[in-house]
This record gives sequence, structure tokens and C-alpha cells, in this order.
Amino acid sequence: MLIAFSGIDGAGKSTQLELLQSYFSGIQRKTVYLWTRGGYTPGINWLKNFSRRLSGNRLPASGHSTEREAILGKGWVQKAWLVVAIIDLMWIYGIKIRLWLMQGKVVICDRYLWDTLIDFQIMFPDNTTEKWNLWKALVWVTPKPSIQFLLMMPLEESERRCQIKYEPFPDTPGRREQRYMLYQELSKLGDWYIIDASKPVDDVFASIVTEVCKKEVGSK
Repeated sequence: MLIAFSGIDGAGKSTQLELLQSYFSGIQRKTVYLWTRGGYTPGINWLKNFSRRLSGNRLPASGHSTEREAILGKGWVQKAWLVVAIIDLMWIYGIKIRLWLMQGKVVICDRYLWDTLIDFQIMFPDNTTEKWNLWKALVWVTPKPSIQFLLMMPLEESERRCQIKYEPFPDTPGRREQRYMLYQELSKLGDWYIIDASKPVDDVFASIVTEVCKKEVGSK
């Protein structure tokens, strides 16, 4: 099975993923946990760190900064960044995930293809990445999840949770609101199982396990 979790910040994805991994472990199923964010995968981070060392640390560090925003504001830098990020995801989604599935493993994804598209839309609003042939190729090679959950909650509750949760590079209030609106639009598209993540953790998990069991029974 390929199970994908998407949703706004503070929705409790990490908690539910841990519970689901424990559930599969309890029934002797091998699982692979995969967190992805386009442009911030281990391979891309290694490339960034190598580039910084090569430049004598003249390139800005990760995170929000005026210098970093100025560099990413250049059109050719944006396009190069996006191309590398998309090709990297082709390797992860199109090859690594498929290999794990062929080995009979349950692959649980923390964030997936559409979360990355939302990231790109927020970071580079002038680039219509979803219209690129390279992005369309990524969509084509990316396996469709057996089931995909979208965890949603009111924006105010998301903001409250984010304030008490450690985030290394948190969104600004404006970006958080934009991200929330994009997830609302996303909820209208595709075959989502939408969950009200403001409910108690156990209730949310019960809903997730119920849908996973239905999918497993239906696939036999």
C-alpha cells in the first residue's frame, strides 16, 4: 500500500503517522516512512551544503533571510532551483517508492506531490510550475496513492498549534493564510479522504485505520 498524508501545518500529521506505523508494526507489516518537501530532500540539502562550501560560505544559509530572498528572486535562479527539485522528486517518487512497493512494503508518505506544488506556488508565484512539461512528467511517473488523507482544521486552530510547536522555518502569518486557502482549493480536487484534524487524536486515528482497513479488504 501507498498511503499519503497531506494537510496544513499543525494538523497533527506527524502524530498520526507515528500511530499508523505502530499499527502496521503490530500486525507484522513492514513499513517505510517518507517525508518529502521539494527542494529540501536529503540529496538536495547535500547539494546545497556542497555549493556553500565550494563558494567559501558566501551563499546564504537555509531559512528566511533578506539575502536568500534576493537570490531566489532572480528568475533564472528560480527556474534552476525548480528543475533540480522536480528531477530529484522523480527519483524519489518514480523509482524509490515503486521499488519499496515491489518489495511488499507499506509506504507512508508525510507530504506528497500536491503539498510540494503548494510550496512552489507560495515560494514562486510568478512561475506556473504546474504547466511545465517537466512537472507533468513528474505527475506521470509518481504512483497514485492507495489512499490519501487530507488533514484540515480551522486556520485559527492551526495558528495556535504552530505557536506552541517548534518550527525551524515557520511561515509568516500571510503565507500561512495563503497556504490554508490553497489546501482548501486542493480539498475540492482528487480522491481525498478529508479528516477534521481538530477532533481528539484518538478519534482522528480511528477514522484513519478504518479507511485503511477498508482499502486493504477492497484490494484483496
